[in-house]
Amino acid sequence: QLQLVESGGGLVQPGGSLRLSCAASGFTSDYYAIGWFRQAPGKEREGISCINNGGSFSKYTDSVKGRFTISRDHAKNMVYLQMNGLKPEDTANYYCAAERRRYGCDITQYQYWGLGTQVTVSS
Repeated sequence: QLQLVESGGGLVQPGGSLRLSCAASGFTSDYYAIGWFRQAPGKEREGISCINNGGSFSKYTDSVKGRFTISRDHAKNMVYLQMNGLKPEDTANYYCAAERRRYGCDITQYQYWGLGTQVTVSS
């Protein structure tokens, strides 16, 4: 089955930046969309971004729009989330997820999930 591994989390001060990476392997399909999600203790999981199979289309939720940027290198099976202007409320465990989908993407439930990487924003 498809496997996803996140990396790049850590501790940063407010206003700082982090770049998260998602490495995918074990494909059974030539096409897939990727989403980024996050969950903080006591809060619901929040979908924050997604990118389509070809990397030409993406979506962002309002809470991160203008600060986060999703991108992918399909040949390397890598997806990235550049996070700028980080705020304490961005503190959460961040997950990438994959969906077998040829066109478009949505910030919804996905089929395959990584184990997450922790992002902590604090002074």
